Amino acid sequence: MAAIEMRDVHKRYRIYRERYRSLKEVVIHRRFGDWEDRWALRGIDLDVQPGVTLGLLGHNGAGKSTALKLMARVLSPDRGTVRLHGRLSGLLELGAGFQLEYTGRENVYLNASLLGMSKREVDRRFKDIVGFAELEDYIDAPLRTYSSGMYMRLGFSVAIHVEPEILLVDEILSVGDEAFQRKCMDWFEGFQRAGGTIVMVSHALGVINKLCHRAAWMASGRLLALDRPEPVISAYLASVREQRQLAAEADHAAHPEAALPAIQLADVMLLDQHGRMVDGLRRGDPLELRISYRCNEPLDTPVFGVAIYREGGGYVYGTNTAVDGFQLGAIDRDGVLRLRYHSLPLLGGTYLITVAVFPNAEPHIGALDYREQHYRFRILDETGEQGLARLEHDWSIAARQEEERRVG
Repeated sequence: MAAIEMRDVHKRYRIYRERYRSLKEVVIHRRFGDWEDRWALRGIDLDVQPGVTLGLLGHNGAGKSTALKLMARVLSPDRGTVRLHGRLSGLLELGAGFQLEYTGRENVYLNASLLGMSKREVDRRFKDIVGFAELEDYIDAPLRTYSSGMYMRLGFSVAIHVEPEILLVDEILSVGDEAFQRKCMDWFEGFQRAGGTIVMVSHALGVINKLCHRAAWMASGRLLALDRPEPVISAYLASVREQRQLAAEADHAAHPEAALPAIQLADVMLLDQHGRMVDGLRRGDPLELRISYRCNEPLDTPVFGVAIYREGGGYVYGTNTAVDGFQLGAIDRDGVLRLRYHSLPLLGGTYLITVAVFPNAEPHIGALDYREQHYRFRILDETGEQGLARLEHDWSIAARQEEERRVG
């Protein structure tokens, strides 16, 4: 039996363009205002199995948070059914129901009761709740004296001490300072190991790639893809790049009179050590970028930059001609620039490349032209090592007494 079942779920919001305030207006128009219905979800079918962590991704307005609120029973569907099998806790709005004039202690009991805990359960877990939030010295102070970080920590701690079987998380993985965030992440990982079910909404694709077993891509209220995180994230990012390219082309078509930049990127080719176009490499292979550009007007001090990203996993490495001390000189004609990585010690996965050209080396100056994460290649590696890059290393072993004599 699935922990969460959604069957043909539809949800709409009524957006009022104008509300009629007087009885006369209501009688004349025979309605309370002028509105339109917007469908946040359109026929969603989704099962989340027990023990699975599912990440929901997509643009703002895709329907992710609405789906989460339906699972949390904060909202009801206009059509279809949502069923949950297991004790639920939601990290949707931390501290929802907190009263600023109440003390932290009073708010723990209030918020916990809203989440379904009895007073006896709160009594038993109160010390753990306060200890996890690290608020022992402030628990009897009014909540209005708390910082925003203290407020969020208390809300987070109450929610997780409900001892849920199903946890719903909406963009709150940055609670508190770095040390507390690490504590929260450790708790999530422990909850996963214990067989807990998690559905999370996040724009941090690296977090989804790291924490989730499955990922669901939503757009315009529909479910477009459901699979392992890496292929879903790849499809989503490809769509984002395509939409940006179409928007740029539409903008250029609408404003053909707009001045062209002094230097334009024409084409970027990824080549292997034999000069052949490539999209798959082995770890340690070289890679050459052949960057063709057009010169629309002479420029004395252009700077070209290249950055590599792990798809769904963050920034890997970036450099530019100025940082590397490569003197381009003045450019007054079209040309080709080559950048060669002698060896890529990257672990298996898909990587994205951004290429940009700037008028000079000043960091605050915007790019003349750029292609954001527009080019991709794969590293084929099945060693089972984890991370972004392989660090050269070796292992050795010795008897303890021998090691103590050597160190001493």
